[in-house]
Amino acid sequence: MNSAGGREVPEPDPPCEQPAITEAHPVITDVPKDELGAPGLSRPAADVPAVGSEPTPAVAAPLDEEPASRTESLPSDQVLSKVTAFAPLEIVDVNDLDWKAVLDRASPSSIRSEIRSTVESMEGLLDRADGPGMLFDTFRADPTDKVIKISDFDTEIPLWIIGDLHGDLLALEAALGATRQPDLQPGEGPPRILFLGDLFDDEGFGLEILLRVFELIVDAPDRVCVIAGNHDEALSYDGVRFASSVTPSDFADFLNANLTHEWIERAGKLAVRLFTNAPRALFFPDGLLAAHGGFPLVDLHPALAESGEWNNPMCLSDFVWTRAHPKARRKLPNRFSRGSQFGYEDFAAFCSLSAGLGRPVTHMVRGHDHVDERYASFPAYRANPLLTTVALSRRLSREAFGPYERVPTMARYVEGALPSVYRLHIPAEMIRACYPQPAADSIDYHPSQEPQP
Repeated sequence: MNSAGGREVPEPDPPCEQPAITEAHPVITDVPKDELGAPGLSRPAADVPAVGSEPTPAVAAPLDEEPASRTESLPSDQVLSKVTAFAPLEIVDVNDLDWKAVLDRASPSSIRSEIRSTVESMEGLLDRADGPGMLFDTFRADPTDKVIKISDFDTEIPLWIIGDLHGDLLALEAALGATRQPDLQPGEGPPRILFLGDLFDDEGFGLEILLRVFELIVDAPDRVCVIAGNHDEALSYDGVRFASSVTPSDFADFLNANLTHEWIERAGKLAVRLFTNAPRALFFPDGLLAAHGGFPLVDLHPALAESGEWNNPMCLSDFVWTRAHPKARRKLPNRFSRGSQFGYEDFAAFCSLSAGLGRPVTHMVRGHDHVDERYASFPAYRANPLLTTVALSRRLSREAFGPYERVPTMARYVEGALPSVYRLHIPAEMIRACYPQPAADSIDYHPSQEPQP
């Protein structure tokens, strides 16, 4: 069957049962300034267990309203009895990295000292006639395909997943250190890394994060994939100045303040080039969907079912911008705001739709929502589980509650299950060395000093 644009659309698959998940980790989510935020649940009193107890949830009322009763918020036991349960979410606490080596690597001056070499190498890679050859590029239907169906995936080689960084150089180096730790490295071969987007903005070291990711790509492009987040996608350049369509946008301000610095300006242009053609979503063979935000919302399903056109601009936007509501059944799509939310029945509907289009989805990994514990898997999504993971070691200025020092997380791909979560217990004194807490948590703080041991 062919779409209107000539692309082949697979024949619908027979309906398949969806798996369930047996654990969840409710958390508080922050509410960004620029988008609708997802209301969160209370933070657990205990220190994040591997298998959390489920709170008594309230049920979502009709579309876009808060839950009104306690009897129908989660899939019924009768429904759950008909589906196959996912394995419990695996949580690994990482305490024994070489933290001094991590701090030494998180050196802005060292990274900036190599800026010319890094930028020139990355420019050469993106200028290649056959493309940069990054991880999963071989599965693109064409060079402009941003919703990639992965048909063959070697599960023996580790795939590490790193969520939102927002300039957190310390968290990035801790995550990279964990990927090199022999006792944390299952399988064989050099590890692969999937970034879920949002590399900059929210203060921190946005330029250094960008340069460090460029270094990783140049060193082994076939082992690195970078999905575009909303802050990455929002960055633009008109030939004179940089701009951003999202708030906060301090990285664009930084680039504009340094337009006379040739290599900083060129690094910014490279970021725009990279993210313009970066993937917005990955469909893995085992049913895992990876994206920064979410998936095409229900109002797009009829057209998507008819055309099979995953690269429709509205679909691409939903992969990047949408947010998960922790307990609502359904949320009415709000096309006046790119930060529209979805509920667990919306995700189930998308899983059914994707199966009919030859891309079965049963579970998802994403970033975007700055959850308090830096990872979350909500009880309401047990039939089609969803994992949120972000790598932020500090409380951002736009986060209203919680401790200043956080435990950033990363995840590791596990075939047929939610990715395993790795909690990186960076010493608190190191976090404050890199990100001194501003007086009264002033939002005007912008770090510029070298971290001290």
